[in-house]
Amino acid sequence: MPPEPSWDRVAEHYFSPRPRVRHREETIRAVLQGRSIVLQTDAGVFARGEIDRGTALLAESLALVPDAHVLDVGCGYGTLGILAAMLAPNGRVVMTDVNERAVDLAARNARTNAVPHAEARLGAFYDPVAGEAFDAIVCNPPIRAGKEVVFRIVDGAPAHLRPGGALWFVARTRQGARSIEARMAAAFGNCETVARGSGYRVLRSLRITRPA
Repeated sequence: MPPEPSWDRVAEHYFSPRPRVRHREETIRAVLQGRSIVLQTDAGVFARGEIDRGTALLAESLALVPDAHVLDVGCGYGTLGILAAMLAPNGRVVMTDVNERAVDLAARNARTNAVPHAEARLGAFYDPVAGEAFDAIVCNPPIRAGKEVVFRIVDGAPAHLRPGGALWFVARTRQGARSIEARMAAAFGNCETVARGSGYRVLRSLRITRPA
């Protein structure tokens, strides 16, 4: 398997609203949970050459009901959001990213994979979905953007989840997983590891309603 991309070299582009790097589009194909997915990628968007290992582990672990409403935060070119739309054909998926190039790719990939109930929106954190609530939020967080960014995604999740909804996160075991787990537990009162592999952990917290 090819090495993970160098964040020190490309992180500026992934978190820039308008990447300055020259376009280098590429098509990749993958099978996730038995579903064939075709994805257009480009320079300036994370994991251009292939689906990264963390995203792949989260994708294979994701469990959704057919009518789930799902939010993919920091969607990149849309791998998780498009798979979610396939797993929830009677639901709705919103994919968000601060990167204009990523949002354009995610929207195009939704059309290519025939999931019209998935849409892509431009914006940071939960700004594009103000006032909306979902059954699941999925995220492969931008660890190198700093803990403040990652923790803001965690802390904002409960307000955008319906009762019983879940936040799904993936993180490198040796690069932030423990601190993210602790933050999720603090925000939700619970956090469990649902999958491990390739140096990553998939974490899930549930929004549990407590008696008044």
